[in-house]
Amino acid sequence: MKNILYKNTKISFTDSGKGNAIVLLHGFLENKKMWKEYVELFSEKNRVITIDLLGHGESDSLGYVHEMEENANAVNEVLEHLNIEKVTILGHSMGGYVSLAFAELFPDKIKKLVLLNSTSKEDSAEKKLNRTRAIKAVKQNYVGFVSLAIANLFSENNRIRLANKIEKVKEEALKTPLQGIVASLEGMKIRKDREWLLHENRFPVLLILGKKDPVLNYEDSLAQIEDTTAELVSFEDGHMSHIENKEELKIVLTDFFS
Repeated sequence: MKNILYKNTKISFTDSGKGNAIVLLHGFLENKKMWKEYVELFSEKNRVITIDLLGHGESDSLGYVHEMEENANAVNEVLEHLNIEKVTILGHSMGGYVSLAFAELFPDKIKKLVLLNSTSKEDSAEKKLNRTRAIKAVKQNYVGFVSLAIANLFSENNRIRLANKIEKVKEEALKTPLQGIVASLEGMKIRKDREWLLHENRFPVLLILGKKDPVLNYEDSLAQIEDTTAELVSFEDGHMSHIENKEELKIVLTDFFS
């Protein structure tokens, strides 16, 4: 576990292995611990960096809105600290939004990009309204909000099968401070549409989707990569492919990273 200061704010990260640099970014209510098995696998042949985004895990909050660009700049600060010039970056859900912001701000530093259960599109008007409702809900009932939010990330048929794993995800999510949750919701609500990045075809892109994702509509998600060189991998389950489809995902990522 290592730390740097970004704008006088602690950013926590891990750095394992040697070789081509791979950065793994967690999603909303997650932290870098989610990548443990993936770090063990990929650090055998690569240098793997995991980073706690603002207000998550061991990283501190920075103000009341965590913009995706602010997170991307914090990621870049870690890479500068480690003297890493070029990376393959993978972002799960909100981590994908940060990855896209990073790709826009630092295009020359991107070797490959993986969007895992994520999208390049901005929030619809309805989703922005839902973010505002979520902010109100978490302020009123923190534990209830977090518990429900985590369960709703999994496909319905996996909520019983993976009950023990879901409880562990909840345990980690409940370590996320209220300020980190609210600031991230505010940041996601105002994020830019970055679909144009996928159409520039400047670097290889892999989009991984769950057909029963309760968060991202599968058909809508397909539209963003029409007429692009992006690769698509679809799993049969929900928003948490790194848990719901773990072994298949490891194979897909090993192939893409090579």
